[in-house]
Amino acid sequence: MFNADMRRQMLRRKPIQEIEEEIPADERLAKHLGLWQLTAIGVGGIIGAGIFALAGSVAHSVTGPAVLISFLIAGLASAAAALCYAEFAGMIPKAGSAYTYGYVALGELGGWFIGWDLLLEYVAVAAVVAIGVSGYFKFLLEQVDIDLPTWMLGAYGTEDGRVVDVFAVLFCLGTAWLLSRGIRSVGRFETVAVGIKVALVLLIIVLGVFHIDSANYSPYFPFGTAAVFTGAATVFFAVFGYDAMSTAAEESVDGKKHLPKAIIYSLAIAMVLYVLATLVLTGMQKYTEIDPESGFSTAFKAVGMPGVANIIAIGAIVGIITVVLTFMLGVTRVWFAMSRDGLLPEWFAKTHPVRKVPTRVTWIVGIGSAILAGLLPINTVAELTNIGILMAFVVVCIAVVVLRYKRPDAPRTFKLPLMPVIPIIGVIASVWLMLSLPWETWLRFGAWLVVGLVIYLGYSRTHSKLEQTGPAPATGPLVKD
Repeated sequence: MFNADMRRQMLRRKPIQEIEEEIPADERLAKHLGLWQLTAIGVGGIIGAGIFALAGSVAHSVTGPAVLISFLIAGLASAAAALCYAEFAGMIPKAGSAYTYGYVALGELGGWFIGWDLLLEYVAVAAVVAIGVSGYFKFLLEQVDIDLPTWMLGAYGTEDGRVVDVFAVLFCLGTAWLLSRGIRSVGRFETVAVGIKVALVLLIIVLGVFHIDSANYSPYFPFGTAAVFTGAATVFFAVFGYDAMSTAAEESVDGKKHLPKAIIYSLAIAMVLYVLATLVLTGMQKYTEIDPESGFSTAFKAVGMPGVANIIAIGAIVGIITVVLTFMLGVTRVWFAMSRDGLLPEWFAKTHPVRKVPTRVTWIVGIGSAILAGLLPINTVAELTNIGILMAFVVVCIAVVVLRYKRPDAPRTFKLPLMPVIPIIGVIASVWLMLSLPWETWLRFGAWLVVGLVIYLGYSRTHSKLEQTGPAPATGPLVKD
């Protein structure tokens, strides 16, 4: 099917060591992010719609109180992958995250597919989260008796009369505007907003624990024990975000040192808060009464604390916006990296002359996520995001094993323990969760990959920078010494 020249192109690998001076000035990114700003971006990407919107939606219609177990299963798969990401981030502090890791370890076609996959998945994550923000915004409007036309309150099919989620559209476009202002502004906003968000989650836990009714935990598996795996596959997008943060590697002042720590710190903080928050939510209300769109606000209102409910809604809006910001940041950096490598048109790799951010792709991503957020229901988009991210995790877990054994001497600021046990756990858990997703999700994902293959064969393989500079052979060294 493929001739020798095409096979060579597909298997060529990108060298690890690329000095920044080789990058044209109009394709460089500004370095402003320190350890705690990176950690804030990671926490900002993980904690958001998972607590404030999706946890309630999944508990209500998929798992019941056992949503807690779904989060733990998803967290286990995510933790195994996080350690693999941490090792790569310490070796290759470059924009692109899983795309770049796959390109280095598995070759150009592997890198292309994971990058193409992430373009859709990160846009879809931003859309899911924007829908979550919209739910809390609508809750706030209801508290002050503002009655808006039904057609603008949600996607078609979510309720009678709804046509488009106008607020979700506006949140996506507003986030694109903020990203276009520069990475320094993004880092500052994320640090402040994440501080507010963590304080809010702690407030929810501290106040909510006094209103837990143990009777609400029974039955614990109303939809059956198998439902927790479907729930885990659905909430999985809520337990990653560090991967999107790692796409900002080139904008870190010391990526090799700070990125591995930021990945581990952000996931650890998020999982503790997730476990406690879901325990409170399902204890405060019967799962059948949890509001799928604004679970915590309605829960506190139901126990006679409307003031707290309003504070939660306001804080949720601020907190969830950080997730939109993190994943929109992620997709623009993956797109930027693929374009700089020549796999997509280089027109997209140009940065703003002053702010040094890829404004062209930022606005394209903003508009694309706005369309998804405005026209599709939250669970449909969430399932679409998860299959792609899980596939990325599979690739990263495999790639870290390949690179560890092919180049054990390559400098690493972090080495994951129990090699290859942890990557194997990551692969098995990710595949298991993928198999729990509906067949329609697989169909959409497969169609997207077919489109990607056509683009790669028709454009990317012949325009790749490695086609002009001369790639490392598929059987040769992975690192320039």
